[in-house]
Amino acid sequence: MPTLILVRHGQSDWNLQNRFTGWVDVDLSPVGVEEARTAGRALSEEGVRVDRAFTSVLKRAIRTLWIVLDEMDQMWVPVERSWRLNERHYGALQGLDKAETAAHHGAEQVKIWRRSYATPPPALDAEDSTHPRFERRYGHLSQADLPSAESLKMTLERVLPYWHDTVAPVLSQGETVMIAAHGNSLRALVKYLDGISEEDILELNIPTGLPLIYDLEADLTVKSSRYLADEETVKAAADAVANQAGR
Repeated sequence: MPTLILVRHGQSDWNLQNRFTGWVDVDLSPVGVEEARTAGRALSEEGVRVDRAFTSVLKRAIRTLWIVLDEMDQMWVPVERSWRLNERHYGALQGLDKAETAAHHGAEQVKIWRRSYATPPPALDAEDSTHPRFERRYGHLSQADLPSAESLKMTLERVLPYWHDTVAPVLSQGETVMIAAHGNSLRALVKYLDGISEEDILELNIPTGLPLIYDLEADLTVKSSRYLADEETVKAAADAVANQAGR
């Protein structure tokens, strides 16, 4: 039966600095590198054999996948990268210190931008030099595809076509698939897989570097899911994400 493994990238440099990251291409911190190694070792000890892997076009997710597969001695596994698995675009908040932003705009407003399902943060100006339309990696996309800011709802709307058109057909062949991505692109996918409501998804936090394993039925409905870690570790890691002023 098909198996899906979700891995949120390890701690990034901007996670460490408490900055909104979004589509900014920051790398893993030393802690994040070790989180990825630990995830790979745990999967190896579990005897997991990956058939295909998918990741975003952002280096913190790509490097996490490299490290995980290296620890599993499965670096030969075919990998596909897609912008559709990128983190949620945090608009004009990208690069800002989360605590300072909360102090300036108010904690309640930042919570709405961060946690509400359908409300995006302030948009990035289309002429801003950091807008994705100026990046070569997105040069093949239409302007309509490139966000200036995204809510979780908008993130789900770009993740789902990739799921249905690319990932699901692989899983339907009974293969084991790994997706190394980001807190919000994975939250969006988990919302879909588990049928989580718009209200309940607001409280879901995905820890960095802890593999989440889904055993699926032949029709890709969820049979069972579990983190590859003990409950105390999962709770502590999820609480650390919840206590941030943003992601």
